[in-house]
Amino acid sequence: MFLDKLTYRKKAFGYYLLGSFIIIVFNQIGQIPLIFAIPTDIILEPDSNPMDILKSIPSNLRLFLILLSSLITVPGIWLVVTKLHELSFKTIVTMRKKVDYNRIIFSFLLWGSIVTTFVIIGYFISPENYELNFKLKEFLILSVIAIFLIPVQTTVEELVFRGYLMQGFGGLFNSRLMGLLFTSIIFGGLHLLNPEVEALGYLIMVQYLAYGFVLGIMTLMDEGLELAIGFHAANNLFIVLLLTSSWTVFETESILRDISDPALTALNFIVPLIVYPILLFVYAKKYSWKGWYDKLVSRIN
Repeated sequence: MFLDKLTYRKKAFGYYLLGSFIIIVFNQIGQIPLIFAIPTDIILEPDSNPMDILKSIPSNLRLFLILLSSLITVPGIWLVVTKLHELSFKTIVTMRKKVDYNRIIFSFLLWGSIVTTFVIIGYFISPENYELNFKLKEFLILSVIAIFLIPVQTTVEELVFRGYLMQGFGGLFNSRLMGLLFTSIIFGGLHLLNPEVEALGYLIMVQYLAYGFVLGIMTLMDEGLELAIGFHAANNLFIVLLLTSSWTVFETESILRDISDPALTALNFIVPLIVYPILLFVYAKKYSWKGWYDKLVSRIN
């Protein structure tokens, strides 16, 4: 199973702390161009909102520079896994002999279709909450940036959380469940910094935490990151291209703009409580998942 071959058998958990620090350093280096892109004439006050400062950068350039940090992080992850832990990079990706790209594509298309459906339904139910934001030139530039770099960003997050750190915490506690719990809570907790939390309130964390858990369950049950990689990429890519608002972390040149006042809706709870379980059921049927207790809860061999 995915967590049976663990690096902790060769390295103590302290190596994971060191590895995480190295990955963070690479990520921070990748954010330097974003800092230099901030207009020099902007007035910085002690209480300046970081998101307002970032929004002084044109949206497509801002998105490119935000995503660039993930690209710079890739060699950091490779260095940590192959040099610090002395393992094959595939160790944090999949238990299969090779990466199953068909799984990635299936998961991407399935969740992308669902996200698109929700956006279309929302538009037709409450058209007054949306305005057409489509500008051909800006959208084409956005599409190129998003298609090439968002899968990098989401894959990096999967490699770090569901790959590297899940193995680290699983090995530390000798427990699959603890590996799932810690990585899902940390992943969800990092979204506390998103402007959506300030706009919608802390109840939106239910959705973020559920998001982390469903990605972790996919990884453990399917013994690899492929489904999680496809799901995560589709989620971010389709949202970035289809819908934006002034209070989201990625305010982009998308097709539609949500102009309604920020507020939690039933959809924020329907997705984690109903849609995600149905999605896991679909995956379970398609890929013949068995042994749920052993793969999610049992101690590690």
